[in-house]
Amino acid sequence: MPSPRTRDSPQTDTAPAGPQAKPARQRDAFFDNAKYLAIVLVAMGHTWEPLTDHSRTAEALYMVVYAFHMPAFILISGYFSRSFDMRADRLQRLVTGIAVPYILFEAAYSVFKKVADDDPAHPISLLDPWYLTWFLVALFVWRLTTPLWKVVRWPVPLALAIAVLASISPDIGDDLDLQRVLQFLPFFVIGLFMKPEHFQLMRRREVRILSVPVFAAALVVAYWAAPRMTSAWFYHRDSAQELGTLWWAGVVMTLALFGCSMVLTACFFSWVPRRKMWFTVLGAGTLYGYLLHGFLVKGGRFWGWFDYKWLHEPLGEILVTLVAAAVVTLLCTPPIQRAFRFAMEPKMEWAFKRDATELARDRGKS
Repeated sequence: MPSPRTRDSPQTDTAPAGPQAKPARQRDAFFDNAKYLAIVLVAMGHTWEPLTDHSRTAEALYMVVYAFHMPAFILISGYFSRSFDMRADRLQRLVTGIAVPYILFEAAYSVFKKVADDDPAHPISLLDPWYLTWFLVALFVWRLTTPLWKVVRWPVPLALAIAVLASISPDIGDDLDLQRVLQFLPFFVIGLFMKPEHFQLMRRREVRILSVPVFAAALVVAYWAAPRMTSAWFYHRDSAQELGTLWWAGVVMTLALFGCSMVLTACFFSWVPRRKMWFTVLGAGTLYGYLLHGFLVKGGRFWGWFDYKWLHEPLGEILVTLVAAAVVTLLCTPPIQRAFRFAMEPKMEWAFKRDATELARDRGKS
């Protein structure tokens, strides 16, 4: 999913403080474009879910999109976590940019379900993420483990082995959605070790051309598979045994889906524009779009918005898709970011001690 902005990231929004200041490093339009397009696909996928029971085409599109949209987000999150270490300021931003939003939105979603779904017994539990908030838990854990991945000898094979073992371990349970944390882990680790030239390679013209038949083949395979397999495999939320299959199916499916996800993610990146577009500025607000659009999607399910028969016909499915794209686009805009920054990016200076360097700097000014 979307990665919160961090000042230790190569992309920054800060402007020079004055004529003596060094020029600020510009945000890379490619990554903002990729994050925006991925969040649009996330919103589309969530609105397609209620339509998949009656439409094989919708199910096929749903499978293809779910095969790569979260891996793409997670890979970008790993890429921009490369500089993370246990330095005090970075730990503070981990708390304010990920842990605090998780606590606030997990509570908000739980209360929303109680009220909107008339489910007063639904618990408020920080150990059992509900709906979208799992990504914040996962990002918190992944980023904390970043220093470890930098010292092990074979980080990607190790992460993939952990994902495979998780897929055949039904006793992991639901606490902190650890199945997803572990099964999606390889994409984060790959992002940690990617370099700009890897993205340049994916954006070559021949890769872009090749991606067209690859996506077409993926759609054909998904159309064939739609009535034959459950899309729950793409959530990486359950073990093979919990999905009603034998343990070895978890090994095969984890490795197969990993390969498919990496190929489709590369194809997706190949078509992301490199230059600044009208939607580039929205890439900085994808966490807002991600966390906020879930209230509308879940509300639509609770209140029967998807029950109209005409929505399950081709024109209705197209309308739902367009509305989802428009709504999540609105939720990524700067006005929405300003309105909800108190919850997404709180400063919370009162909660942390000032480090020795900052105190010495202030004493020198006085």
